[in-house]
Amino acid sequence: MQFIGIIPARFASSRFPGKPLIDLGGKTMIQRVYEQASQVLEHVVVATDDDRIYDCVKAFGGNVLMTSPDHTCGTDRVYEAYTLCRHQIAGELPDSEIVVVNIQGDEPFIQPDQIRALMSCFPTEIATLVHPFTNKDSYDDLQNPNYVKVAIAHGASNKHPIVIGKALYFSRSVIPYMRGVDPAQWLQSGPYYRHIGMYAYRADVLGLIIQLPSSQLEKTESLEQLRWLENGLTIQVARTDHASIGIDTPEDVPMALQYLTNH
Repeated sequence: MQFIGIIPARFASSRFPGKPLIDLGGKTMIQRVYEQASQVLEHVVVATDDDRIYDCVKAFGGNVLMTSPDHTCGTDRVYEAYTLCRHQIAGELPDSEIVVVNIQGDEPFIQPDQIRALMSCFPTEIATLVHPFTNKDSYDDLQNPNYVKVAIAHGASNKHPIVIGKALYFSRSVIPYMRGVDPAQWLQSGPYYRHIGMYAYRADVLGLIIQLPSSQLEKTESLEQLRWLENGLTIQVARTDHASIGIDTPEDVPMALQYLTNH
């Protein structure tokens, strides 16, 4: 299959305007994301709606496309960018043989192994990553609604043991509920998995999901992947041992700089 990495990046973030262009140890965040993804993927493209981000990517020699400013989510922007670059990259290959890897523009420390883990899930319709909760985590971590939990139908592949199964449900609540066990012992009795919000889609499936109307479960939990499950799509899950280090607010920048210092 042909893999294409697309990084959606917009300037007008409500919590952190201009964050793709912040300086992290001498490089902008978008450059760090691009360089990490390029270690694995031959084809990487930034999809933006802002001239400043466009010019930045051009300046460091990256591939970038201007997309509509009207997109309400990164998935729509990724699909538009795909339609603009698919023939140049993949020629006449059908969409069913092309995989689009959606790489978050605020994940400057995405690991090559994480991208390879997503790739190892194919052939499938959609792939994503989870990180196991461990004994170092607390029950408060498990309950944190900002940590999305995943219930998985386990079925590891002999060829790719990190591909651990198919997603049954995503929730901000603790799932599964462990009946008859003191909640303080749930993490020791697990496993529990935290969702890492990276996705790869077969291109024809990506074209389908952007047309699906919002679903009730999606609205209830504010998780778009529930719309996909409600419409019968398969989300294959791979395990990563790398915790996600995203930058959502200015307060996250010192942590990122400390990470650079330590690595």
